[in-house]
Amino acid sequence: QVQLQEAGPGLVKPPHTLSLTCTALVGSITTNVYYWSWILQPPGKGLESIGAIRWSGSTYYSSSLKSRTSITRDTSKNQFTLQLSAVTPEDTAVYYCARDYNWNSELYDYWGQGTQVTVSS
Repeated sequence: QVQLQEAGPGLVKPPHTLSLTCTALVGSITTNVYYWSWILQPPGKGLESIGAIRWSGSTYYSSSLKSRTSITRDTSKNQFTLQLSAVTPEDTAVYYCARDYNWNSELYDYWGQGTQVTVSS
């Protein structure tokens, strides 16, 4: 059963903005516990945290991507959205949304299905 559902384009041209939305089907994104996270996995590499939005609306970003990342939410739709600007082919990866118990604690209990995003002109 899908608990987090991602949506967004699989192909993005540089230097445009990558935008992915995650709909939480498991609980409210405003429940006083969780951090709603985005993670990427480049080809042949491990998982890398991008950022998260806390139940309160506070945001957290990895230092390596902070200048290009924005995570927002729509509580009426129980969705949170990743925007990664000025993409390059190096941003090609599988992107996941996931539920965590703290920023970057990697205690993920639910994951989205993963979205392959290719950055290419």
